[in-house]
Amino acid sequence: MNQLTNFRRTKIIFTLGPATESEEMLEKLILAGVDVARLNMAHAKHDWTREVIRRIRAVSKKVGREIAIMMDIKGPEIRTGDVDAPIELKVGEIFDFTVKPGGDASRENGEEIRSVNVNYKDLVNDIHVGDTVLVDNGLIRLEVLEKDNAHIRCRVLIPGELKSKRHINLPGVKVNLPSFTEKDRGDTQVGIEEGIDFVALSFVREAKDIEMLREYLRANNSKAKIIAKIEDQTAISNLDEIIRATDSLMVARGDLGIECPYEDLPVIQRRAVKSCFDHGKPVIIATHMLESMIKEPMPTRAEITDVANAVYEKADCVMLSGETTIGKYPLECVAILDKIARRIEEEGPFDFAEPEHVTGDKLKLLQSGVLLAHQISDSGIITFTRQGYMAAGLAALRPAIAPIFAMTNSVATLRQLRILRGVEPYMLSLDSEPNDTIENAIALLVKAGRVRTGDKLIVATDLLSHDRLVDSVQLRTVR
Repeated sequence: MNQLTNFRRTKIIFTLGPATESEEMLEKLILAGVDVARLNMAHAKHDWTREVIRRIRAVSKKVGREIAIMMDIKGPEIRTGDVDAPIELKVGEIFDFTVKPGGDASRENGEEIRSVNVNYKDLVNDIHVGDTVLVDNGLIRLEVLEKDNAHIRCRVLIPGELKSKRHINLPGVKVNLPSFTEKDRGDTQVGIEEGIDFVALSFVREAKDIEMLREYLRANNSKAKIIAKIEDQTAISNLDEIIRATDSLMVARGDLGIECPYEDLPVIQRRAVKSCFDHGKPVIIATHMLESMIKEPMPTRAEITDVANAVYEKADCVMLSGETTIGKYPLECVAILDKIARRIEEEGPFDFAEPEHVTGDKLKLLQSGVLLAHQISDSGIITFTRQGYMAAGLAALRPAIAPIFAMTNSVATLRQLRILRGVEPYMLSLDSEPNDTIENAIALLVKAGRVRTGDKLIVATDLLSHDRLVDSVQLRTVR
């Protein structure tokens, strides 16, 4: 593979935590090629959030490679309350979830029924007899037998140890909690003030959830992009409308794998990736990519294949969670993702079917540039973009081999381009004459060692010429 096309197209997202928040480790990770840092706001304090965002920006500037920052807000969640000591639930035991704590203890056949409080008082209105209640990531399973205005009575199907503040999943149940909570608003406000690039919205169920967040960002003058996380069956039912409404999609396989039958998970992942491709939206595959490497220095063979499948599916990004928050080998995890992605991408060109929704003259013009890149082996594509639309359009068309060199005069746009498959963003002034701008871009790529004399470059862009924008596709040879 020649120098021009030897690059990783699939992007890497890592989650910040105790294992990776130091300046020293951040520098190593950025130099190793991570593209986006994720902040999990489920337990993050605002002081810590501000501190690490500023640290990421400072380290990025120091090493000369700006990465993006994603704030993953918690969203609605149902949890059990505190227990004095872990409750060992037994198969067949009758157990209560209580939404009005402090009442008299329940009894059945003269025996006291053990119970735990739940933080969502309207749960009794959403749930029905016969529904399944999953606790602690699905490790404990119960069936609803009956309910009243204060209790939900269940039978234990799969036993386990119930501890304080365990997460509850309700497969197939439409929960009427708001998607954008007060905690989310407070967290997002901190992110806006610190200039985050992406907000990931948890437990998105329909398009209006995204519009609520978008209106909040707009009202607060934030240009952060929205990543919709699909995590339950309602989201799957509304998948296409969610993809149309969002800027990007995350297949959050943790809760999704609990909420949906596990055998459906690969089908959902593939359908989500295909739908994002058809709508021209970036897609992230997340959770358990290299889970064993939280403790072990090497991944399992199944994990290697799982990562490879995400690359074969042409996902824009793969994401690390616990592997880089508390894991022993965060840098090794990034190196392994990089190595797998590069190897699978060498197997290309893949079969890139045309997206179903290629509409508009500009996108068709970009499509002609991608087609030209397919026909000229070992070529690259240059585009110029102030807000990222041109680069996003090209990335959506999935050039099989050619890199997309996206030139922008905005550091905020450059960071947001980090999420797009196959896009390499560069800072460049876009104020000179069109031909000078193109020549300056080529000179920048030569200096960066990405192209050399004789390489073919397709220039697909709109440039200002005599006070009007002109769309064009050109073929240039590096001289």
